[in-house]
Amino acid sequence: MNRYFYYLIIVNMIANIVACVPRILLEARTKGAIVSMILALITGTMVTYTMARFFNKFPGKGLPELLKEYTSKWIEIPLLMLLTVGWFAAGLTTLINYSFLLKRFLTPDMPLQWIASIFLCFISFGILMSSKSVLYTLETILVFNIPLVILIMIKAYTSEGMEWDFVKESIMYIYHTPSYSAFSAALFSSIGAVNLIIFNRVFTKKQRMTLPQLGLIFFTLIGNLATTYFIPMGYIGFYHLDRIVYPWVFTSDSLRLEFGFIERVLFIFLVLYLAVSFLSILIHWHVVIELLKKMIWLERFKWKEHNLTPYLFVVVFWFISLQVASHLTEYQVTLYTSYFLNCLPAFLIATFLVLWLIKRRAAT
Repeated sequence: MNRYFYYLIIVNMIANIVACVPRILLEARTKGAIVSMILALITGTMVTYTMARFFNKFPGKGLPELLKEYTSKWIEIPLLMLLTVGWFAAGLTTLINYSFLLKRFLTPDMPLQWIASIFLCFISFGILMSSKSVLYTLETILVFNIPLVILIMIKAYTSEGMEWDFVKESIMYIYHTPSYSAFSAALFSSIGAVNLIIFNRVFTKKQRMTLPQLGLIFFTLIGNLATTYFIPMGYIGFYHLDRIVYPWVFTSDSLRLEFGFIERVLFIFLVLYLAVSFLSILIHWHVVIELLKKMIWLERFKWKEHNLTPYLFVVVFWFISLQVASHLTEYQVTLYTSYFLNCLPAFLIATFLVLWLIKRRAAT
């Protein structure tokens, strides 16, 4: 598979360490979180394999083109609308969550709307780029950030402050009935491959998903979910996690780089995940822009022969984002994010039913 395919998966995994996913998983620690993560790992790997195998049959084509070619309008438009709403919500939750996080830990005196606006300025430029340029941006930022991610993970696992007894205690709840909310949250970290619905346009050559490649993805997902769930527990404890909004921020503040130019890992962590969160929003909202272009295109909305319809979408993104930032609290953002994640399996089922229909019609 193309290396950019792996980048899409990696960004989705890393970005959710900061968002609401770890909090949802840790809240379900006595309610079957481990079993839920195991089920999500299996499901997420199947989703990745299915998406890769499906789009490998249609090199250079995204889902909108395939829907137009093989389905009718009454299937095409509802599915595109469903994906648009879902992927916009995914980017919005990351934006608002990280804005709250920056306000609490780095810029407490700055209004939340200003923080969100600064984010939006950079994101607005990025989402209007071509899909190939977005992938180049993705690669450039990841090349500089992945070594830092690996460094923080190694430090977290090897530090003396890591109490493995809490991890052992959590494993005792492995026989509990799985939690649907925990399953949905863990699944969201595992489905970066779904972004192929747009980015497959860039993969013009036929790709191939081999068993070793799928195994690499599977074990990477295991490492990501295990780190997301067990590391905060090892540093914070097993019994008081419900009171902490950002478990991984508190965990990073427990780490020290004695010989580093910045001793507190917290500051490195926040800057690192600022970049990763930007990439996550960039990917999700670029997909949304491309989906909207297939549904709404105002031919006469031009200026100097340049169509302004995508800029209209960006204005709508700004309006919705700032309204949400103005009226929602941290608790409400977490609550609504959990609602969105609970809807995720239904999103995927609807998408795969349509992919099955496309594959069947393409074969006839």
